[in-house]
Amino acid sequence: MIRILFGLALMLGLSSAVQAIEVGDIDVGDKFSVEGHKLVLNGAGVRSKFFLDVYVAALYLPNQMTEASEIIDSDEPMAIRLFITSDMITSKRMADSTRDGFVRSTGGNLAPIETEVEELIKAFQEEIEKGDIFDLVYEPGQGVTVYRDGKAASNVKGLEFKKALFGIWLSEDPIQKSLKKALVSN
Repeated sequence: MIRILFGLALMLGLSSAVQAIEVGDIDVGDKFSVEGHKLVLNGAGVRSKFFLDVYVAALYLPNQMTEASEIIDSDEPMAIRLFITSDMITSKRMADSTRDGFVRSTGGNLAPIETEVEELIKAFQEEIEKGDIFDLVYEPGQGVTVYRDGKAASNVKGLEFKKALFGIWLSEDPIQKSLKKALVSN
C-alpha cells in the first residue's frame, strides 16, 4: 500500500511540471532547441489587443524560473516564440508594437538602444501573415537572433539589449500583465 501511495505521489509531482500545452489553437511544445541549446517551456499565453487574440507567446529557458526579474537579468540561452494567430498583425503594427514594448521595458529611455531596436525590427519588414512563427533567441556572446519561420532574419548583440527585449513581456510594465503571468507561472 505504501508503494502505491508513493507511486501516486511521484506521478502527481511529475505531472505538475510544465508540459506541452495547447494555447488557443496552438500546440506549444515543451522543448525548444537552437544552436545546440536545449531549452524547456517555462510558460505560454495569449497576447490580446482590443479584445482580439493576436499571437501566442511561449518562453523557453534552460531551467524553469518564476521570477521575471531573474529571467530578464539572466545571461543564459533563452527564447520567446511568437505564433501569429491573427490577420490583424501587419509588419507596420508589429514594428510599432515592438517599439512601444521597448519604450515600456526601458522606462521611456529608448535612446541608448534605439539603433539595436531598429536592427531587430528589420525581421518584420516582409509582410507578416497569420501562421508565421517568430523565434527571438538569446545566446550569450552572440546576442538576440530573430528567426522568422526558421530562417534568421536579424541579429542584435548585447546583454543590455536582451534585457530590454525580454522586458517587453516580463518587466514591471509589460505589454500585457496576464501574458507576463502566463509566461512565468508554473
